[in-house]
Amino acid sequence: MKTNKTGVVWGLFFALFHLFWAVLVAIGLAQPMMDFIFKIHLMNNPYVIAPFDLTLAIMLVVITFVVGYVLGVVFTWIWNKLHQV
Repeated sequence: MKTNKTGVVWGLFFALFHLFWAVLVAIGLAQPMMDFIFKIHLMNNPYVIAPFDLTLAIMLVVITFVVGYVLGVVFTWIWNKLHQV
């Protein structure tokens, strides 16, 4: 497995998931979604979604990309070590 490619794929997966969340916050659908998710789990939602902040949204996407990249690299390193012939 190629370390950099796997890191980029994991990073993009994490970042795109969080970009989707930031868009939900920006268009006002995050709170109803959270309320619904808690409701179907038979729980009350104790969280209130804060107003959208572009700077925080960008930070969220960038940081989750970096975390995903690092996890992808670590995963690849472990995978390659365990599958050496």
